Amino acid sequence: MAKLVLNDDEVELEDGSELKEPCEEAGVPFACTEGVCGTCVIEVKEGKENLSEMTQEELDFLGETDDERLACQCKIKQGTVKIDY
Repeated sequence: MAKLVLNDDEVELEDGSELKEPCEEAGVPFACTEGVCGTCVIEVKEGKENLSEMTQEELDFLGETDDERLACQCKIKQGTVKIDY
């Protein structure tokens, strides 16, 4: 089981789960959900190695960054990830 920590709330997720639903439930805004608008940019505080590789949409929008991801595009592979938005 993986764990997502968002605003000091912890959510357990199956390994390989998308972040969209738990982030949306926590109040992260979403618009297109296709990685082109940037509405759902999150800041990865800890555990970035536990997230999926950046998608082409993320690379196009964010460039090469270690701290920001698009919540609609990434998945948690395993372990614990702490994010803010």
